[in-house]
Amino acid sequence: MTSVGFWFVGFALAYTLLLIGIGRYTVKKASGGSGYFVGGRNFNAFFVAVCITGLFSGSSFIAIIELSYLTGVSAVWYGVAETVQVLLIAILFIGPFRKKLVVTISGLIGDRFGNKARALGGAITAFAFPMWSVATALAFASALHVFTGVSLLTAVIITAVLLFAYLQFGGMWAIGYTQMFNTIMFYVMLTIGFVAVFINPGLDGLRQFAEARPEMFSYSSVGIQTIVAWFGTFLVNIVLAQAAFQMALSCKTVEEGKKGLLWGAILGVPLIVGAVIFGLSAAIVVPDEKVGLIAIPYYLLEVLPAPLVALFFLGFWACALSWGAPCQFSGATSLGKDVGEALFPGRSENTYVRYTKWALAILTVEMIILATLRAEQSAWWNVLAWVTRNSATFAPAVAALFWPLATSRAVISSMVVGTTTGLLWYHLGNWEISQFFLQTHPVWPGMIANMFTLVIMTLAEQTGRLKIYASRTQTRTGLYLFVTAAVTAVLTALNFPALYAKGLVGLALFIVTLSLFFCTMLFIKKGEKNTQELPLKASSH
Repeated sequence: MTSVGFWFVGFALAYTLLLIGIGRYTVKKASGGSGYFVGGRNFNAFFVAVCITGLFSGSSFIAIIELSYLTGVSAVWYGVAETVQVLLIAILFIGPFRKKLVVTISGLIGDRFGNKARALGGAITAFAFPMWSVATALAFASALHVFTGVSLLTAVIITAVLLFAYLQFGGMWAIGYTQMFNTIMFYVMLTIGFVAVFINPGLDGLRQFAEARPEMFSYSSVGIQTIVAWFGTFLVNIVLAQAAFQMALSCKTVEEGKKGLLWGAILGVPLIVGAVIFGLSAAIVVPDEKVGLIAIPYYLLEVLPAPLVALFFLGFWACALSWGAPCQFSGATSLGKDVGEALFPGRSENTYVRYTKWALAILTVEMIILATLRAEQSAWWNVLAWVTRNSATFAPAVAALFWPLATSRAVISSMVVGTTTGLLWYHLGNWEISQFFLQTHPVWPGMIANMFTLVIMTLAEQTGRLKIYASRTQTRTGLYLFVTAAVTAVLTALNFPALYAKGLVGLALFIVTLSLFFCTMLFIKKGEKNTQELPLKASSH
């Protein structure tokens, strides 16, 4: 182990004791179901802000610093897409979800469609979350290995066990306080990173690099299709961002929640910019590495003394913890509370808290097992998680919010068909991390099948009580959506070879399906059984 390794171990032990102590401190605050799951809905804007900063900015920092080393400043679009997601959550969903007292998306689905849907949605959601947790933990572990020699699996085990230790005690309050310290560590890391940049390569070095490698300073060097995919993925995820919702909906009031999300987005901006600059600086000083997260420690070792390098990577670890904690806890809430409530209804809140603590242990074990199965490609687990969760719960979550006509059987069928389609598509592409079957990311066919199945099953079950009706505003919106679907379909057909080559056909077909899905929800409503009148009305009611 290098001297940096010894310094890091010392800092990490002290930080571990701090986080576990915080978990113990929050036990009394987390009493009862509401206190444990959503902080008694007593978070102010500050706590919401640090929770959101920890969740999104931590994971973004790791992803962007890797991408910027390889592709340059275009990596910034990853952070922009995630920031837009946070802002849209604040604008569109925090108010309605807070009024409904939503805890989880699987719980929202269950409240609307019954316990079978709650159990299935909760199980799929729960077991997908450790995939995201392990992806970020493995990314951190690959950098840690450079100067400590600690294996990837050992680093993941330490991270997983620490998350379990402090989440067990304080639940959402433990997340709130630990995210505050993690955010502080982000900015310590950021400060140290900029010190390194000014030492080497400095501003002159960055200017010279821009002249020698102008493609690294192009805002499209990562590829337009990749940028479009980032925005598409994050925008679609707005309605499914359960971990973010669970933290933001712990707010005292809707206004506190909105302010917290806004400040969380603002706090993330320096981290996005810093990650881009650090990645570029590492590309100048250590130009020949194939993996950006391996280049970063080598870069810092050449520029800074050991204690500062170790402190920088303590912040890096805080990024992994701040992403993993909400993921593990939200997954455990789906498994312990939602699945538990579906299987054993009518139990006390403290019973579901106990089930959630058991679920945390189960998901901790899952996280470790996943690391043993595929440690060499951390991003692969992100793809699998997106496909598994989004292909199951997207259409049911939207229907729970906007379509009273939808039926429980249709929702359950859509979950099964959607996830099966997505995973089968991934299998047909040999489970590759970026080369997908028919050049199409498996999440798109999975979500298309999810929506299609829900609509077809609902219409089949509700035959005889359907009514085509829309207000003037709904009619106008529906026509816009129909035009969007038609134009997208025509453009896709006319530009099919180019879109196929860039991997955008799946996204285009998803936009068509999504537009028609919302059209269906706007126009087709529940009427009286066996009604014969099916007029399309435009009224002001």
